[in-house]
Amino acid sequence: MVKALAVSTIIISLLLWVPNIVFQKASTLWIFTFVLSGIGIVLAACVKSKILIIGNIITFLSFFILMFLGYIFVFLTK
Repeated sequence: MVKALAVSTIIISLLLWVPNIVFQKASTLWIFTFVLSGIGIVLAACVKSKILIIGNIITFLSFFILMFLGYIFVFLTK
């Protein structure tokens, strides 16, 4: 049960980015990735699954990763 919750936090955190990335519509839902993936990290630590911990850490840092990739894209296209 806890493992399924840890996996679902990753999936929901990724789905929160859909309005911004896929539909190009400014949405503030991505802010909840910090909360959900933080909960997911705790749940994954309870299960002691390294892959789930890494997945939730990546979703926790997804804003910074996407911001970095955006800056790289703008730099390369100028």
